[in-house]
Amino acid sequence: PRLVLIEGLADANDLIPDITRKETNPPIAILAYTATLPVRTLVYPLARYSPEYQALVWAQENDVEAGFIDLPSDIFLALQGLREGTGETDDGDLNDESGENSEESAESVISESERPVSIYDRYATRAGEPDYETYWERRFEHNTSSDAYRQAILQFGMGVRDLATETKLSFAENLVREAYMRRRICEAIAEDCPADQIVVVVGAYHAPVLTDEHHILTDEELASLKRRESLLTLMPYSYFRLSSQSGYGAGNHAPAYFELLWEALEADSLAGLPAQYLALVARDLRERGTHRSTAEVIEGVRLARTLSALKEGLAPTLHDLRDSAITLIGHGQLSVVNESLARVDVGTSIGTLPRGVSKTSIQDDFDRELERLKLTKYRSSIRQDLNLDLRENRRVKSQEAAYLDLNRSYFLHRLRVLDIDFATSVATYQRSTNWAENWQVQWSPECEIRLVEAVLMGETIELATAYQFKNRLDQCQSVDCAADQVHDACLCGMLEAMENARVRLQHLAATSSDFNAISHGAFQLMLVVRYGDVRNFDTSTLLPLIETLFVQASLALPGASNCDNEAARELISAMNNLDQVALEFHDQIDEPLWIEKLRELADADNRNPLLSGYACSILLERNLIENEDLAREVSRRLSPGISADLGAGWFEGLAQRNRYALLARQTLWAQLAEYVTSLDEEEFRRALVFLRRAFGSFSASEKRHICENLGECWGVSENTLSELMESPLTEEEEASLEDLNEFDFDDI
Repeated sequence: PRLVLIEGLADANDLIPDITRKETNPPIAILAYTATLPVRTLVYPLARYSPEYQALVWAQENDVEAGFIDLPSDIFLALQGLREGTGETDDGDLNDESGENSEESAESVISESERPVSIYDRYATRAGEPDYETYWERRFEHNTSSDAYRQAILQFGMGVRDLATETKLSFAENLVREAYMRRRICEAIAEDCPADQIVVVVGAYHAPVLTDEHHILTDEELASLKRRESLLTLMPYSYFRLSSQSGYGAGNHAPAYFELLWEALEADSLAGLPAQYLALVARDLRERGTHRSTAEVIEGVRLARTLSALKEGLAPTLHDLRDSAITLIGHGQLSVVNESLARVDVGTSIGTLPRGVSKTSIQDDFDRELERLKLTKYRSSIRQDLNLDLRENRRVKSQEAAYLDLNRSYFLHRLRVLDIDFATSVATYQRSTNWAENWQVQWSPECEIRLVEAVLMGETIELATAYQFKNRLDQCQSVDCAADQVHDACLCGMLEAMENARVRLQHLAATSSDFNAISHGAFQLMLVVRYGDVRNFDTSTLLPLIETLFVQASLALPGASNCDNEAARELISAMNNLDQVALEFHDQIDEPLWIEKLRELADADNRNPLLSGYACSILLERNLIENEDLAREVSRRLSPGISADLGAGWFEGLAQRNRYALLARQTLWAQLAEYVTSLDEEEFRRALVFLRRAFGSFSASEKRHICENLGECWGVSENTLSELMESPLTEEEEASLEDLNEFDFDDI
């Protein structure tokens, strides 16, 4: 041929030289994205065995012109808005050409709400195959006669068009696409390239109608199509991502396997593929410590060929090979070989592009940052751990090396703010350590897509992050939201953004009385101040704001405590946060005011009992309640005249923290034992709801300690108590427990 025309984005022709460069290593993808917000993207993946890629490579090697002929990306992205229901959907949006083709296909058009059975699955079922990929591989991939393959695939395309059931929108979209491709073919012929010297590479569905007897898109129809300004770039892709996009006719669940198949066909060694595949499965098992013999591989090849012969196939399909691997290498257990099959079927291949190839400015900045921060090796589809020490490394000579991990932290947090999931923060037992961070790092094509989308917010990672902070801050209407922005800006090393968020926080704090929001804000600022030394910035401007927020929260506590139990559980977390602020900055804040409000709440009978009990537990932890005072309070709260809901709810709040202090106070357990004894049947059942919840999180050793305390109250010796606890339950006790287990506590 003198010309090769390929189904693909018509405006991507400028990318072809980069696609076919020797340094380019598939899988890669053409990424189209809108030039304005909201961002929409379109990914066009290419594996090494993709017909489109092979056609481009052949044309380049044989000095033949090649080009894409499908709709350009700006029209596809506009159509994407229609598919997602964000655009107009009346008849004028798409110029569906009328005529013979439309009339013949009218019966196959259905409404958008209907979901027909896939035509591809129907083909597989009629052929007696378990899935479409197996049907395709056995009937077409193993057909090594090129002309027979071409004729068979053309007939297959005709059959699909006759039987396919499409939605109205996809039907109209295909009509427009095909009319446009016919237009491009006719333009090529008009430019003095004979039709018999043009090869067109398209999907089987479109092939039967790419002739001049069908409607060709006119200039007026093309001009009337909706468009969204778009940009194009190339990006590395992965076989893992390619396998997850196999829910359409041209996709597959096993890209690494089909590359093996392509190589076997290229080398004219299809008969050797079963041995190669099963040997790779056995090798992977061996590398992971599970021995498998060569004999099992040999028998697996024989079984695969037998299974293929039963289907009258020319060679085993992937389905046959998997069945053989499970039967002989996995000894009948899928779980034994499942991971190895996934590695061989899907693979871990990630494509690469030469430096500077068709990338946006933010992609280039991302690559530069990876090199500067020595993170290039983490750009892998394999998840890796990255542990950072943010403190200055004084054993190195340059300042850049001394703060390498700190700058890495800034970079990873900026990616997090941009929703680029390159790294995920991992919580560890060292939660109080502000100089250590633990991340899990893994590259994926989705990271690249999000990275490209971020270019609309800024040309570099830092500029895009600053823009994101500005957008977030403009939407902030509460103290806790603004405080989160201060904290995030601190983690990102964005001092200007942090100052802007601080000013907004100060403005919002002047009019806020929400205890939860204010305490959250104070707690977030406390974390920022903790980071001050290790992250090398001045936190003095935050201290006055912490003082103000602390006073506001303290004053708001009594009023907020007049609430139901659901709201009280959120308040408990807020009280805990504010108490940590009080302990951290006891020299700067008005701690006596906080203690005063805690006492007021602990003594109050007209506030939520859960919160009153929790306030009492904070005072007890601070050693501000004597044993005698605690005994009197327990006696008052758990007296027979107090409602079971109030008494047990108060004790639940008291048991929320500092359990060792509770366990050590014998008078408390004596009062509790007396309280439970005083309850009648109905009161006991109501109190049991709260007591069950209060003790539910106690450890086994703590529960045993409680039993020992109660035993002492009842005059039971330690030895007798131990025997009772170790002895099996009596029938009466088991019946009582069973009765309680069947009791519907939700009714109370």
